[in-house]
Amino acid sequence: MTSAPKKPSADQTPNEPAESPPVQEQSLDEMLAKAFSVRTSTTPAADAPPVESQRCGLIAIVGKPNVGKSTLLNALVGQKISITSRKAQTTRHRITGMRTVKETQFVFVDTPGFQTRHGNALNRSLNRTVVGTVNDVDLIVFVVEAGQFNLADAKVLALLPEKTPAILLANKFDLIHRRAEIAPWLRDMQERHNFAEFVPMSANNAKDVDRLFGICEKYLPMQPWMYGAEELTDRSDRFMAAEIIREKLFRLTGDELPYTSTVIIDKYEEEGNLRKVAATIVVERDGHKGMIIGEKGEKLKRIGTEARHELETLTGGKVFLEIWVKVRSGWADDEARVKTFGYE
Repeated sequence: MTSAPKKPSADQTPNEPAESPPVQEQSLDEMLAKAFSVRTSTTPAADAPPVESQRCGLIAIVGKPNVGKSTLLNALVGQKISITSRKAQTTRHRITGMRTVKETQFVFVDTPGFQTRHGNALNRSLNRTVVGTVNDVDLIVFVVEAGQFNLADAKVLALLPEKTPAILLANKFDLIHRRAEIAPWLRDMQERHNFAEFVPMSANNAKDVDRLFGICEKYLPMQPWMYGAEELTDRSDRFMAAEIIREKLFRLTGDELPYTSTVIIDKYEEEGNLRKVAATIVVERDGHKGMIIGEKGEKLKRIGTEARHELETLTGGKVFLEIWVKVRSGWADDEARVKTFGYE
């Protein structure tokens, strides 16, 4: 993985935007007008500009499970690189997605939702990923549902360092019908943390996503790009294969299958335009194995078919996919096995 460049030292000219007035001193209309007034062009860079005019920085996307972080990352990058489902804990890794727009390279980092319900080794690993990320970025985008804030949100908010600028991103703002009712919520949120910006948006609205680039840009330092202009993620095709299979697993089993299921890629071989992939779905109980296989193997067949189709779209070639299901009792609470299965 490419390492992040060092941040500017204290004797360099800081790149700090002017502080926004507290929410209490602004009307809701003024807040919304400011948030919606930002415009940016998402035209990609045709040729890399001179290094001295390049801007680049790390932006962490954080929030509780199932708040829309992965959907937002995919929209920002312009391609699916982070899997999504209604199941909590779908994202389990720090996934980096890049988007280069003119002179600026945005390096977005999607993090697992901070886990509070289960204290096993897997969740401890996921939480370490979140904590490590928020302390090593130039900007934090804290994603919440517009008008909502609960204990799970509060636990993530408590992790945000004061020294790093943070944007309050109110997702699903399009579902708010009487916007005046959100003013008390905004005041409460600003009292909880000194947010640099308030961004009402919907991750499914292209105009809202484009606007977010212009808002984030001014917080990123002037420094050389970390990746090539056309790169979209630092994750390998092998990693994406495991994630896509896991997404289909979660979507097709729903809430019946416990979250302690994972996918291991045993083989990933490329032969011209053909990829040969062998994968193992790991579960904790025999009953879970039967649930995945389904009657006469129909459920597992469907998981494999949908995963293969998406992998072929991703790679632009043919994919031969084999999937097995194995039981590894207690793996999610075994620190050594969690690491063996690829978790940090």
